[in-house]
Amino acid sequence: MKIEEITDRRVVVMGLGRFGGGIAVARWLAERGARITVTDLASREDLCDSVAQLSDLPIAFHLGGHDTSDLDHCDLLVVSPAVPKDRSDFVARAVARGIPITSEMNLFVEFCPARRVVGVTGSAGKSTTTAMVGAILTAAADKGDLPKVWIGGNIGQSLLNHLEDMKSEDIVVLELSSFQLEDLAALKWSPSHAVITNIKPNHLDRHGNLAAYVDAKMNIVRYQSSDDMVFVHQNDTDLARKVERVGASSQIIPYGWDPLFTGVLRVPGRHNVDNAAAAAAVARSLSVADEIIKKALASFTGLPHRLEFVVEHNGVRYYNDSKSTTPDSTVIALEAFDCPVVVMIGGRDKGMPFDDLTEKLADRAKAIICYGQTGRRLFDMVSKHSDGASQTARVELADGFEQAVTRAHALAEPGNVVVLSPACTSYDMFSNYEQRGDAFRQIVCELVR
Repeated sequence: MKIEEITDRRVVVMGLGRFGGGIAVARWLAERGARITVTDLASREDLCDSVAQLSDLPIAFHLGGHDTSDLDHCDLLVVSPAVPKDRSDFVARAVARGIPITSEMNLFVEFCPARRVVGVTGSAGKSTTTAMVGAILTAAADKGDLPKVWIGGNIGQSLLNHLEDMKSEDIVVLELSSFQLEDLAALKWSPSHAVITNIKPNHLDRHGNLAAYVDAKMNIVRYQSSDDMVFVHQNDTDLARKVERVGASSQIIPYGWDPLFTGVLRVPGRHNVDNAAAAAAVARSLSVADEIIKKALASFTGLPHRLEFVVEHNGVRYYNDSKSTTPDSTVIALEAFDCPVVVMIGGRDKGMPFDDLTEKLADRAKAIICYGQTGRRLFDMVSKHSDGASQTARVELADGFEQAVTRAHALAEPGNVVVLSPACTSYDMFSNYEQRGDAFRQIVCELVR
């Protein structure tokens, strides 16, 4: 299919989202003449902001549930990556009718003219690594050493509306989630340059088991050619073996600690040294000079909600790591600091094991404030581990999020760090991790006023 063939296609977009997950694809399709119906389980009232962003377009909204009659004359079903397709009756009925199914990312890949695409995935670090790669390559492009660079994907920026402006020589940098990679298997496509930061248990509530999650991640290399590259940490031999077992013919490029930039990074933590090493390795494969790499990484200040520095008050530093929705990412946050840490953990469980995390928290944190749906379980587990820990960590169970922030603030002393690094999703109290992080920032700023 060509872009111009979208005109007059009857398309159902499944999943609009409270924060606009389907806005970009619905707008892109409608502006190219497709006849769009948007369906979502949430009500119009819940989705009022998202609906308002599409109010200038001739789009039909069927909200508050999925009506299979919308499939009667449907030419294409565009499904949000957040929808568990194997558990959706609506999707099953579309499959039974032979209706083609795609996603926003699949549409982008299908029409993208750029020959060089850097795809970044991983259980932790993929957003930061994507941003670092983008910063370095953009700096090189600004000096005239590379063509135009486009950055998007799961990092939050849809690139659909830029397709007509892209050229074959341009470079695209995409963050790719396991959900998006699961969908991309239908196209038998992998990026020319793939980065896998790591693979740890994640999204087991969606994928069912670790093997299925890993299999989805491996789509980033499964269809690469011998001219393509995959970047894997030099110490992650298990991940390298997983790549080899997929049977991809790409070159495996190891990356690791690099003295070029280690001393100039402004973002905290050993994990960010690894993220920067991956970004530098990709940049070098595209012939970017070390001088540009070092300068770009020295200017990189991090991303919102990913160990984001909020404020320092009375010798206490506050960090927003709301994007941390797994135990492993919270361990990374804990290990990013060499001073006493007060940690806020909790939220909605997504089927992850907490044993290693709670043991490390009991052994290394100064205080742990538990809250939310998993708060009681986490409190009990940390308390149990505290009995045999090398130091006595204070463990508290807060009644709500605001109380959790207030208690963390009260327990912190000069020289300490307070970090929101929940290890769980936000959906018990918030619409997404951004809203949770914003709430943390706001409460902290009110407390230190």
